[in-house]
Amino acid sequence: MSLAAAVPTRSTAAFPRKARALHHDVQAIPGPSRSPHAPSTPTVRISRPFTTSAAAAAKKKGKSKASPGSASAANDSPVGPSRYAPLPQGWQAVIGVECHVQIKDKHKLFSTAELPTPSTPPNTLVTAFDAAHPGTFPTLNRSALRLAARTALALNCKVHPESRFDRKHYFYSDLPAGYQITQKYAPLANNGRVKLIFDEGHLPSPEDELTVEIEQLQLEQDTAKSSYFDTGTTFRFDQTEKDGASAGNRGTGAILHEADDDRVGRSFVDLNRAGAGLMEIVSGPQMRTPEQAGAYVRKLQELVRRVGASDGNMQEGSLRCDVNVSVNRVGEPFGTRCEVKNLNSVRFMMNAISYESHRQVQLLQEHGHVEQETRGYNESDGTTFRLRGKEDAPDYRYMPDPNLPPILLSEKQLQALRDGLPELPDARRARLSEQYGLASRDINVLMRVGSEDERDGRIATKTLESDGDFEQKDSNAVEYFEQVASGRSAQTALNWIIHELMKGLNARNLPFKERYLPAEYLGQLIDLVETGQVTGTTAKAVIAELLSSAQPGNGDKTAISLASLRGAASSSSSPVLDLLKQNNLLALNTKEDLLPLLESALARLPDEVAQVRKGNLKVAMRIVGQVMKDANGRADAKLVHQTILEQLGQAPPS
Repeated sequence: MSLAAAVPTRSTAAFPRKARALHHDVQAIPGPSRSPHAPSTPTVRISRPFTTSAAAAAKKKGKSKASPGSASAANDSPVGPSRYAPLPQGWQAVIGVECHVQIKDKHKLFSTAELPTPSTPPNTLVTAFDAAHPGTFPTLNRSALRLAARTALALNCKVHPESRFDRKHYFYSDLPAGYQITQKYAPLANNGRVKLIFDEGHLPSPEDELTVEIEQLQLEQDTAKSSYFDTGTTFRFDQTEKDGASAGNRGTGAILHEADDDRVGRSFVDLNRAGAGLMEIVSGPQMRTPEQAGAYVRKLQELVRRVGASDGNMQEGSLRCDVNVSVNRVGEPFGTRCEVKNLNSVRFMMNAISYESHRQVQLLQEHGHVEQETRGYNESDGTTFRLRGKEDAPDYRYMPDPNLPPILLSEKQLQALRDGLPELPDARRARLSEQYGLASRDINVLMRVGSEDERDGRIATKTLESDGDFEQKDSNAVEYFEQVASGRSAQTALNWIIHELMKGLNARNLPFKERYLPAEYLGQLIDLVETGQVTGTTAKAVIAELLSSAQPGNGDKTAISLASLRGAASSSSSPVLDLLKQNNLLALNTKEDLLPLLESALARLPDEVAQVRKGNLKVAMRIVGQVMKDANGRADAKLVHQTILEQLGQAPPS
């Protein structure tokens, strides 16, 4: 079935220039049947060379020795020594990364269709332009352009006053028009840089620090999503072009059991993603180790989230990476590079780089040459496999897009974008260290909240309006910390946030959001502990109770809840204090407060009382334990011990 026939259509005259969304009941558009893997070619067999266990075994046998200062020799870093075996002595890898970052805007790059979510049914967010109906024309989404320009400025790029769009031609079912709109010859920006710092916690040693060049940043369309169905498995995503997806990459969907199911052995196309805005960010070949490449991608994630351009979620395809890897002897020209496509996690990318660099060294040592080719990554065993060779590379026949005018950006517009940038990660790290005296490890904990999933922390996200303004969704951990630390000890605030709040959220599988425990309430609770009105034990229990009340269905099952706190706040300036008073949770700070509990404990433990009266003071701790248990953590153990000895006529030990 042809693509055009698969989508319900009307006459092209029925579609205005700004194409309407096609909402129909077609669940998947069948594409051409094909195997999910390209034919393999003979390759050198390598048995997982990238783990530290392999390096350790080789070193033990005297076959491998890490050079001084190398990543594998470092053992004093926050991430520990490299988990990847070093290349043989005298060899180096040369690594470049191409990142495809989906722009977080309401609409696609050239149409009015909204962007899909992971739960959006197939082919329900498609305009006639997205489906390449004749007579439809692209209209640039200026909001997406602003986000891309903000990203370029955050990457220290030169944003060109004039950039243009080109057509990249190839024919495949995930590209309805037969070409992709991109920026081959006049990209939006180039000549940027990103600095990778050891203190960020991603590099094995300070010797791995470096500055990575950004060769260019360009705007382009995303493709549709192809799903390959096979018997007995869920469908496999083939994400871009002819290169396919990573082997072993499985999506969600029904398991197919019947061999005669008409979906088996066929690819289906979902056009929801077709036309979504992408930024292709191309790095220079400065990286030499898997950890450096991993640190680069994590830094890129941090930047695009901070400026609100993308959520950077690799698991959902918002950020996809291709890596170019070559090897050469140190001091010699760079070798022949191979490209590994469609890596959807930092860990997989690092594994692929390590495997591929060792594969190429072994090829050169045994055969003297490496064939230039495009390869995929097999997640199940950590190896790469051939997709196509240089001779099979398509001729994309780039040409200027006649339907799109140049992008013109004045210096005034660029300056307004610079002035509107938020505090960027490097500047924020420096300020937190200088202003609050925080250690690098603590700063990294705060700044990495949400690093793998946007649900775990607030990122600057674009509003869904078209005015270009930005807003903050929920709260990020750094801003939350600064609110709590205002007027208080920064280290005390940090300890409560990390060791009690974050720990409690993780235990309950809750994301970091301010609504679960507003900074104002946590600050009041810390003040009560510091002034002795509440014990630390009680405060920890209160935090646990508040977080439990935030879980679905628990709101009315706890005496202390966010709802009760908000109710107290409506009539009091100290709602936390009032709520603790109502629930009899304030500390027992005087001997008079302790007497009722003390008398009860003494009456129940006559043998211990007799021994203490005879001078066996160690036994008094049993009575202390009973009082502390009866007090539910509201008593101070030192004061309880002192009061017991006084009541039993014994002097406290000096």
